[in-house]
Amino acid sequence: MSKMFLKTLREVPSDADSINASYLIRAGFVEKQMAGVYALLPLGLRVYKKIEQIIREEMNAVDGQELLMNVFQPKELWDETGRWAKYPDVMYQFKDIRGKELGLGWTHEEQIVDIVRKKVKSYKDLPQVLYQFQTKFRNEARAKSGLLRGREFIMKDMYSFHADNEDFDKYYDRVKKAYQNVFSRIGLDTKYVQASGGAFSMASDEFQTISPVGEDKIFYCDKCDFAQNSEIATVKAGDKCPKCEGTIKLDNSIEVGNIFPLGDKYSKPMNATFVDADGKEKTLIMGCYGIGMTRAIATLVEIYYDATKNKMSWPKSVAPFDIQIISLQKDDESGKLYDILRQKYDVIIDDREMTAGAKFAEADLLGVPTRIIVSEKSLAAGGYEVVTQNGEKKILTEEEVSNI
Repeated sequence: MSKMFLKTLREVPSDADSINASYLIRAGFVEKQMAGVYALLPLGLRVYKKIEQIIREEMNAVDGQELLMNVFQPKELWDETGRWAKYPDVMYQFKDIRGKELGLGWTHEEQIVDIVRKKVKSYKDLPQVLYQFQTKFRNEARAKSGLLRGREFIMKDMYSFHADNEDFDKYYDRVKKAYQNVFSRIGLDTKYVQASGGAFSMASDEFQTISPVGEDKIFYCDKCDFAQNSEIATVKAGDKCPKCEGTIKLDNSIEVGNIFPLGDKYSKPMNATFVDADGKEKTLIMGCYGIGMTRAIATLVEIYYDATKNKMSWPKSVAPFDIQIISLQKDDESGKLYDILRQKYDVIIDDREMTAGAKFAEADLLGVPTRIIVSEKSLAAGGYEVVTQNGEKKILTEEEVSNI
């Protein structure tokens, strides 16, 4: 930590409008550049990369292939679907020095269809599933809630292409399960919620995490998996669930992911076709699947940060480090332990010249799941003091700690 690019703040930033913004800035995970625009600092990028890898594994497991599309989008491509003229308030649009009209990608349906229509010609080429982790730009009228609603943010967006609706339906269900795996692995409890499609399709399904700071409101059953976004709800709080004997509840929630059946909404106007087994030309059937990466980080903070104790408890799967060693005037012993543990774990050692109280307070803020304290007291007791997130403390020997 003596070498790490990290400066925590004691005071809450005056312009922080949410728990996630306040915590992430104070703890040194992000830096606010301007309204709705945040840089990921080394700690924040560590959390991001762990979330990204979990998602990559689950998308690969459902036959996704990773690519990287462009931020610059030509007007001509968006004119094919009519969205250049329809969404000028959402898309950043401008001219370059040659007078060519360009936009910054706020979503990537147009470009992915353009790529696929040039490559896929036969039913034998289908299905195809392509995804990316890419920065998006949306001209939010009022960026707010820290990383929950920004003007620049990172998203995982995946697109699938199918020969018919039957194949699409089977795949859609596979992605639903993959998304449930993703959120379970990163530590978010989500509800699968029926919703409108907004600017993308007639309908969608959302993955919502209940939180008082959420901008959405969802109606859901207290016994089964029935859930609807309030914008399309056919029920109200207190109603009997239409699927079971449960009671409908209403809560605020944060949308952390969504999946859309697109049909031929984009493929038809862009003439993305293939030749089927009978030699007939048909339009590709599409699906779209998104996860807000930086939004996921913000949601984790809203769920796991305890403002009363000024303490963060990152889920183990996405924590910036697995273990934090705190040396209390025992740098030689701590350094030896660090060299042992770093062979198996992602470890950081607090070797700075600070008081014990200051080190512990900052450790609470960083939220590393396992803390190992090396001190005169612990060594006299036979080893190292290991502290878990739930506050459990125990003294372990060097051999026991190496297999923690």
